[in-house]
Amino acid sequence: MSDKKLNSGITDLMPFPACFVDADGKVTSASPRIGDVFLYDGIVGSDIFALTGIKDEQLRDAAKTGGSAIIQRNDRSFRVIPSFVNGESAKDGMGIYFMDVTDYEDIENRYEKEKACIAVVNIDNYNELLSSTAKENQAVLSSEIDKKIRFWAAKMRASVTRVKQDRYIAVFEKKYFDEQARSKFSILDEVRDIETEADFPVTLSIGIGFGGESPEEDDTFSMDALMVALGRGGDQVVVKNGNKIYYYGGKTQTVEKGNKGKSRIIGFALKKLIEAASTVVIMGHANPDMDSFGAALGIYRLSEPLNKDTFVLVNDYNEALDVMYSAAKDTGDYNLINNKNLDETVKPGLLLVVVDTHRPSLTECPKLFDKADKVVVIDHHRKAEESIDSPSLSYQEPYASSTSELVAEILEYTVDRKQLTRLEAEGMLAGIMVDTNRFSVKTGVRTFEAAAWLKRAGADTGEVKKFFQTDKETFLIRANCVAQAEFTDDGIGFSICQGENNNAQIINSQVADELLTVRGVTASFVSGKDEHGRTVISARSLGEINVQVIMEKFGGGGHLTTAGAQVKMSPEEAINQIKELLEKRK
Repeated sequence: MSDKKLNSGITDLMPFPACFVDADGKVTSASPRIGDVFLYDGIVGSDIFALTGIKDEQLRDAAKTGGSAIIQRNDRSFRVIPSFVNGESAKDGMGIYFMDVTDYEDIENRYEKEKACIAVVNIDNYNELLSSTAKENQAVLSSEIDKKIRFWAAKMRASVTRVKQDRYIAVFEKKYFDEQARSKFSILDEVRDIETEADFPVTLSIGIGFGGESPEEDDTFSMDALMVALGRGGDQVVVKNGNKIYYYGGKTQTVEKGNKGKSRIIGFALKKLIEAASTVVIMGHANPDMDSFGAALGIYRLSEPLNKDTFVLVNDYNEALDVMYSAAKDTGDYNLINNKNLDETVKPGLLLVVVDTHRPSLTECPKLFDKADKVVVIDHHRKAEESIDSPSLSYQEPYASSTSELVAEILEYTVDRKQLTRLEAEGMLAGIMVDTNRFSVKTGVRTFEAAAWLKRAGADTGEVKKFFQTDKETFLIRANCVAQAEFTDDGIGFSICQGENNNAQIINSQVADELLTVRGVTASFVSGKDEHGRTVISARSLGEINVQVIMEKFGGGGHLTTAGAQVKMSPEEAINQIKELLEKRK
């Protein structure tokens, strides 16, 4: 008797849906109950892939490993279980069994949809909103915000509680979260449309947590997510599902806080940490710019008079920092070290101060975190998914123009202005200027106040200007990159710098800034290779497009109007992918 006839006889006796397929994936026989799975008759001779949507090689892999797959047919759910007819030999084909698991799938789906989600809703800059509103209108504004939030919660049949004037906690089922995610959390736009007397809109920061092993863990996830949302500047929803984090919103520029009280508190706390330390090491991100190095010099001025061994860690730096770094080195007043002579400076009681970044992988020496007794973070970038774990002190303010601005404010309350050297004042002023494109973007009242304080401390704007000078070769590369720029009809500028350039990061950022000066251009993206062959992307915006969100897709980050990334793909591929992302957001 042939194998086909034998298999046919076997399937005729099977009281459940099943079939046999040959080595080519063709059905050779089927049980009478196969109609429970497929509505049409005569499946013998049909291709198993056409019937199930599962490729023949996938079925064979599943047969080897004991795996299975779920398919939806005839308004039912079936688990497809393949098995070799003759051991692990594929030449004799396979038997495929269909187990009706509709009830199990329905229970699992219902379980997933009914999982609890915990949301913490924070009204950003609530005090600033009220202080900018006439007293007789404050209650009306607060009531209007409250009504929007409660109406949003009611649509999800959520339990909502106002725990503070500016904070709510809502609990709802996950099926409503899925609906909100599809609408990209329209509550952000609805609240932003509320009319106010302030010169900035009402915005919310929402942290949502689910996927934990207990309600307590979900609550922790929601608070973690809220802290990330606030650290990224607010006006967004951050979702933490286990170890996964998702972002929604982030359309508006971060609102500057008018009260400098936090700078004073941070300054005194930092001073206490320095006094308790044996050694202080200050480091910024790899390939530091003027903001990173200027801020480091400012912290050095706070630490050095306290009679602590203080060091500034810098490895490689590009031409843009050459003048400032050389000036600091020539004075002989600063302990400038690199990774090669780091070990001799590391002692018990080490305080590590990280400036202008909060991502360990981007620092000059990530291994130093394991040797530090305490860590301080001072940064102005929006919080990324990767961040320094549990620092002793963190001052991360996305509203600030630069880290140098934050450090200047700290120094206002902790040192005598006359103690600052001219180089330190000029270094921090240059840091502010480079990150604001000479005070043209991301500047607030406090930015100018910090600059004025540095000016009174001795900063010479003429000398600062020399920090920005470039050589003729770099100037020509930049000019050629600008000349080759292309512009879309909707106001986006793109350019690619040819070749490999030692100062690719600086050149690209300068070109991106230059493209924004073209009338009608609202955003710009420039890519080019550095001396190591890495593609560096610089992105700039006037605020209509959140370039930070786009750069995060490439593993980078930054701010709503200023961002960047480093990728392994070619500059051309990077620009093409950016164009695709921009097309999808329309």
